[in-house]
Amino acid sequence: MLVRPSSLRRGALIACAATVALSLAACTGDADPASSPTSSPSPSSKPPEKPRKIVFGAYGSDEEVAAFQSVVDSFNATSATRQVTLKSWPDHESALADVLAGDAPDAFLTSRIDLGQLVDAEALQPVSLLLDERGVDFGDRFSRDAVDAFAMDDELQCMAYSVSPMVVYYNTDLVDFDKMERRQYDVPTADENGVRDRWTLAEFGAAAEFASRRGDRRGVWIDPTLQGLAPFIYSGDGEVFDDDREPTSLAFSDDSTREALDQTLAILRNATITPTNAQLARATPVQLFKRGELAMIAGFRNLVPQLRDADDLDFDVLPMPIIDTRATVGDISGLCISADSEVEGDAADFIAYAVSDAAIATVSATGYIVPANTQVAASDEFLAPDDEPANSAVFNASIRYMVVPPFIDQREELTEAVTPLLERLVTAPGILDLDLTTEQIDQASQAILSPPEETESPTESPSESSE
Repeated sequence: MLVRPSSLRRGALIACAATVALSLAACTGDADPASSPTSSPSPSSKPPEKPRKIVFGAYGSDEEVAAFQSVVDSFNATSATRQVTLKSWPDHESALADVLAGDAPDAFLTSRIDLGQLVDAEALQPVSLLLDERGVDFGDRFSRDAVDAFAMDDELQCMAYSVSPMVVYYNTDLVDFDKMERRQYDVPTADENGVRDRWTLAEFGAAAEFASRRGDRRGVWIDPTLQGLAPFIYSGDGEVFDDDREPTSLAFSDDSTREALDQTLAILRNATITPTNAQLARATPVQLFKRGELAMIAGFRNLVPQLRDADDLDFDVLPMPIIDTRATVGDISGLCISADSEVEGDAADFIAYAVSDAAIATVSATGYIVPANTQVAASDEFLAPDDEPANSAVFNASIRYMVVPPFIDQREELTEAVTPLLERLVTAPGILDLDLTTEQIDQASQAILSPPEETESPTESPSESSE
């Protein structure tokens, strides 16, 4: 569960600074020349000060970085006293490494999964009051779930910028729900506008089966990872971790988790509807999907641009399938201010500008992000009604069902420890011993999350009797 910021003010307070313009009266020809200190022209006024420098750091694809540069350029065009320079990284891991090493820009983009490490390192200046003073509306104009995700220690540590829940991408030629319905397959129900915005695990499995009925085409691929399996576990009322705040183990051997996995693996382990080893050896699941050889994959909003560019691919999105309750996972990014910044007020001005409707619409138009700004998320800049996916509103609707994972500093070590076992769980041929494999997964996680404390062997102290 997330800590909600008790001190976060809902209203937007407008801080006004009164400025006084002083005008100097020029001397006229009626003045006494003798009273002038010199007959030469008066010296020119003091030259204006150089603009204050602000560095903003962002990560992402080349297109995303270019969009951030456009935001920076727009901000610079509105200010003669501040000049923002963009620093970019390829991914959030690179950004985190620089910030923790003491090389943080004044303002920077970060992933919510890195927030715990940044707070522990005292690398952040909380933004609650700074943005409140600048009139940023934390209420209806921003996703409450995304904003709360950056609340820690009763402060808003960073301002929510984008949020991307996991959804199912499907090839609309291979998964034709109208044709499936005529052939009496289970299909998700359409509303009065013909929109299908939820489906069950059984309907998900039926779609995979329908798409796999001819040739070498396969119905579905879900990555055998914690992130890939988590939506199914949570939807089946299971748990991925044994504790939401300070996990000491994965919870795969929990009865509810096993039941959710049992139902899910009946689909994911079906060799007739999942890619063969030969297919996966020559192409990634995303590449197979783009080629029309795979009907469904799970993914985030950042897949949209490359899928739009794929030849002869028609696709749409649906939320993650439901076992018992709606659930998904995802990533949330935020804009932070470095604790070491000497221009924190200017950095706050830039963040307030960057989350404004016009600025965030610029980045949203690239197709890579789901804006936390709800006004832009509901606009054509994000929904792009003339582009695929037609049902982009699924991203917005799925946000409220996201389960935010606990902070884990040893994410890479945990992934390395359990991934081979997760791959065995999902892809190993033959009969699966679910009880044994889930116990092994939990045991492997405990070595990372709660390793046994090392105890020093006792040493003999020098004997006093020998004196």
